[in-house]
Amino acid sequence: MRLIDHLPDSADADALYEAFGTWAGDQGIELYAAQDEALIEMVSGSNVILATPTGSGKSLVAAGAQFAALAEGRRSIYTAPIKALVSEKFFALCEMFGADNVGMLTGDASVNPDAPILTATAEVLANRALREGAASDLGLVVMDEFHFYAEPDRGWAWQVPLIEMPRAQFLLMSATLGDTTRFERDLRRRTGRATSTVSSAERPVPLNFEYVVTPMHETLEELLETHQAPAYVVHFTQAAALEARAGAEQHPRLHA
Repeated sequence: MRLIDHLPDSADADALYEAFGTWAGDQGIELYAAQDEALIEMVSGSNVILATPTGSGKSLVAAGAQFAALAEGRRSIYTAPIKALVSEKFFALCEMFGADNVGMLTGDASVNPDAPILTATAEVLANRALREGAASDLGLVVMDEFHFYAEPDRGWAWQVPLIEMPRAQFLLMSATLGDTTRFERDLRRRTGRATSTVSSAERPVPLNFEYVVTPMHETLEELLETHQAPAYVVHFTQAAALEARAGAEQHPRLHA
C-alpha cells in the first residue's frame, strides 16, 4: 500500500506516528533510533535539525514529516540544491502519496504547483519566501543539504526561509553539520516552536573508499561483477557525461 493509504482518521501525534510506523513495517523497514526520535519530534510539532550520516535514512524522516503535515491539512515543501535531486524526490513522493498530491517547482519547470506536497529547488522556495513572507501557506519546510547555508554564493537560499517564514515548521537535514546551537536558538525565537537537534555518528550503511586508475567502463564492469551495482556516476561537466555515455554504448553490458 502507498503511504497515503495509511493516513489515520485523527491527526493526533500518536496516531500519526503509529500509522507511519505501520507503513514502514509493511515495507520491511525497521526505523533506526535517530529516525525514530526525529519522527516523534516532527509529529509533535517541533522543528528538527537532523544531523546524521549519509545512508542513515534522512529522506524517510522527511516523508514522515510530510505525511504528518498532509494529515493535518498543511502544505509542505521539500527543497534540495539541484534539479536532479528535486526531480528524484518528486517521483519518489508520487509513489508514496499519488501523483495528484505532489507537485514540482524548479527554475524551468512547474508540475501540479497547487498540490499539497511540493518539491522545489532551494532558490524557488527562497524567492517565494521573499514574496509571501509570514503569509505563506507552506506549513512544513524540509531543507535537504542544509550545509549549503554556509555557501558564499548560494547560501542565501537556505537562509531566507528561516527568516521570512516564522509560521512554518522546519526540518533541516545534513550529514555535515557542526555545532547547531545557534540554529536551535534562532528557530525557537523566530517560530515559537520547540526545536531540537537529532544527531548520530553511527553509519548504518558502510562507506568504503577506493582510488583506482582503471578506465571508467572497466571500473563499472567490475562493480557489476562484484554485485556492487547500481552505481551512481558523477561528472563535473555535461560534456564529460556525454562522452562517458558514448563510451558506455560500446560496452553492451553497461549500455543495458
